[in-house]
Amino acid sequence: MDGGRRTSPSASRVQITFAGPYCCAVTTIRTATLQDLPGAYHVCLLTGDAGRDATKLFRNPELLGHVFVGPYLVGQPDLASIVADDDGIAGYGLAAADTRAFEQWTETTWWPTLRADYPPRTDGSPEAELIASIHAPRLAADALLAEYPSHLHLDLVRRVRGQGYGRRLIERVLAQLRAGGSSGVHLDVAASNANAIEFYRHLGFADLKRRTDSIVMGVRL
Repeated sequence: MDGGRRTSPSASRVQITFAGPYCCAVTTIRTATLQDLPGAYHVCLLTGDAGRDATKLFRNPELLGHVFVGPYLVGQPDLASIVADDDGIAGYGLAAADTRAFEQWTETTWWPTLRADYPPRTDGSPEAELIASIHAPRLAADALLAEYPSHLHLDLVRRVRGQGYGRRLIERVLAQLRAGGSSGVHLDVAASNANAIEFYRHLGFADLKRRTDSIVMGVRL
């Protein structure tokens, strides 16, 4: 794994990758802005099927982003980081410092408009399942939050995987949460995403709970 020079969580990191004999690509990790929403939504779609492209699963390409990206960039912008290169947004690391407070904020501020725009459906499609989570989001258990009050998630498109950006994003987010006084952070990863599970275990995350289709993992800060 990449063990690059440490900087403060708010600082950008730039890496130059040689892409050919006459050119190079510049990749940056920086704090996200609202202008990054379209690109981050697209990353969410390209990784939305347990790390694979979910484009064929969703007729509405924005739906995944509405659930897994938008509330973080809008509600917790100080904990939202993105990976950007010459081709645009290539990944993100998003977090909520106080999961329960974040759940309350989404309930009063984020979900109402989406609930009006996306009424429940019963066709059994991935879209219907995601819309159901908008109307009845799964809340974190009190016992989990007692030790791991924060949560995060991270996604990278294929072109920047295996180059250390995932580790750098995690280190950046964990440093921010630690500086803010969090005692621990958890995440939910698809049980079928073996690469992601191994990645988080390598970084010190432990399995906390196994669900039917996912694993809750956490690390103390």
